[in-house]
Amino acid sequence: MSARSDTTAAGVQARAAGEGFVNSRLFAILSRAGFVARGLVYGIIGVLALDLALGRGGKITNQQGALRSVEHHSFGHLLLTVLAVGLGSYSLWRLFRALLGHGPEGADSGLDRLGALGSGITYAVLCAIAIQILVGSSGTSGKANKTASGVFGWPAGRWLVGIAGLVMLGVGLYQLIRGVRRKFLDDSNTQKMSRPLKKWFTVIGTVGHVARAVVFGLVGVFLVKASIDYKANEAIGLDGALAKLYDGAYGSWLLGIVAAGLIAFAAFSVMEARYRRI
Repeated sequence: MSARSDTTAAGVQARAAGEGFVNSRLFAILSRAGFVARGLVYGIIGVLALDLALGRGGKITNQQGALRSVEHHSFGHLLLTVLAVGLGSYSLWRLFRALLGHGPEGADSGLDRLGALGSGITYAVLCAIAIQILVGSSGTSGKANKTASGVFGWPAGRWLVGIAGLVMLGVGLYQLIRGVRRKFLDDSNTQKMSRPLKKWFTVIGTVGHVARAVVFGLVGVFLVKASIDYKANEAIGLDGALAKLYDGAYGSWLLGIVAAGLIAFAAFSVMEARYRRI
């Protein structure tokens, strides 16, 4: 009983320390910086894709490609350093929310916490990629089909790829519901907004979430297809999903619409940095 009591007491103390950090001003500043970093990454992806759709050059890329494009601009290392800090901060915020939930009683549902965990891991990887670029490491290719090819070699690898696809479909559906039903408004201090600002925030939030739903849904569909057909080259990532849109009928129009949606999500993320309930 004594050992169990000690373990329980240690767990309570650890949780109290975590909640103390979460409620600190430093944590709030880091978290809000993370929303700006997320917005910049999606903004770069959206602008490059929109330029391609409009025939003004541009290219299709993913989050890693967006980070690499930053490096090639003036003050690229400085900007990439800021992005690395922001992405790491956003990851930290999401991981703490997965562990503690939101609010003093950890009121988030299990699904919310699971989503926070996945998001936290994803942005931790992006932070690591940004650091790799800064120190001159080539990093990983980030190609979904190469990743799937490696996973196919694992025990039950085919099932793991299929499960990953179903998870992405679930994420896409969650983003769609969150956008169409405007659930994102529940997480923001909309009472601090003027009426025109709230209307604008609602529009770009809805459009941005639906655009992300389209992209994540396509990624999920092709991961499931790769699992069923046992063909790693059918697996795609974010860049592959955009390419599928561009290569299809009315490709330029479809890519342009989704790219504009990603730019809207970028603007929404930057506004969230100011109004999100941390």
